[in-house]
Amino acid sequence: MTQTEIDIDYAAVFQALPGMVALLTPDLVFADANEEFLRTAGRTRRQVVGRYLFDVFPENPNDPTATGMRNLEASLRRVLATGERDAMALQRYDVESPDEPGHWEERYWSPVNVPVHDADGNVVLLVHRVEEITEFIRSRGVPGGSRPRVLEAELYTRARELQEVNERLRDAHAREREVALALQEAMLPAPRQVRDHRAAVRYRPATGALNVCGDWYDLVDLLGGDRIGVAVGDVVGHGLEAAGVMGQLRSALSATSRVAEGPAQALDVLGRYAHVVDGAESSTAVTTFIDFDRHVITYSSAGHLPPALIRANGTVEFLDQATDPPLDADPDPLPRLEASTEFTDGCTLVLYTDGLVERRHEDIDTGLARLSDALARHQGADPEVLADAVLLELLPPAGATDDTALIIVRL
Repeated sequence: MTQTEIDIDYAAVFQALPGMVALLTPDLVFADANEEFLRTAGRTRRQVVGRYLFDVFPENPNDPTATGMRNLEASLRRVLATGERDAMALQRYDVESPDEPGHWEERYWSPVNVPVHDADGNVVLLVHRVEEITEFIRSRGVPGGSRPRVLEAELYTRARELQEVNERLRDAHAREREVALALQEAMLPAPRQVRDHRAAVRYRPATGALNVCGDWYDLVDLLGGDRIGVAVGDVVGHGLEAAGVMGQLRSALSATSRVAEGPAQALDVLGRYAHVVDGAESSTAVTTFIDFDRHVITYSSAGHLPPALIRANGTVEFLDQATDPPLDADPDPLPRLEASTEFTDGCTLVLYTDGLVERRHEDIDTGLARLSDALARHQGADPEVLADAVLLELLPPAGATDDTALIIVRL
């Protein structure tokens, strides 16, 4: 039997792991715990599996300064919200003796919490791995194994200080997030009807503290007949810096589109402008010029995902025939590509950013197929209704780890 033919019993592997590992549901209920976890925690499987984490391991009521349960819950909630692993600082988290109710054993732990995603990128399980270091703190460096209270106090103090620093950093990040979101809201155009045409716009910030403010959208009236320009873009960075770059690129493209011969020329100018804007390198954008008199959409993309055109018969077509590298990817760029397609009354144009379709550990084609299916099923819906339906179906329930911009125009 070759190595690739070995039938591995992963349940047995989980139970045999040498460290403490438990599996938690998104509701923080124990789905399973390995033998080492149960042995070290002094609990049986019946006492753990199927029960809420903090019913099994509550906070020590005799210690008014205890923070272990609060810190652990905050870490687990972060993992659920962001979809990213979270390594915690050293924690004192006392455990009630299973043999002596009311007697609490002083314990020290070093936890790591890791998400398990399904095919759609949703967090379906949490891997809670714990290393106990109580004995290290109790016996380190003292002859005869007596308790080194000075060392314990120092380690515990350092751990608490680190926790306080982490909390201050999270508070600072939260404040920066609020400022960045306010700045972006001020710079993005307000939802409005473009002439007599129905349009809906949406912006959804990422769940993470700073993964916001890289995405933007724009609608602009164009000169010469019944024409409008519709664009979306994505700045690589996040936070306040990204919000500033986003505002500069959106304003530049909006102004350029009013005088450019077409979307390719508008992106040519924007790319040269991005070359002198710090933080704009590798940003993406796609812009479309909609001519309602001629029933033609002309489009060009700088490394961005293709717009989707919902035909009146319900079929969905991705406009992917004019895609070039991102902005400022080449110091001496060639003229950008441009393509056109005709449309009929009743079609719908959809522009979006990657937060809507990209998922970790998933091919982008899967996300585009998911978008196409949702658009086809809601074909004919008003743009406002369609926008809400698409966001509800495509964004993870706990929120995406990247921000999302969406703009829908009825043609």
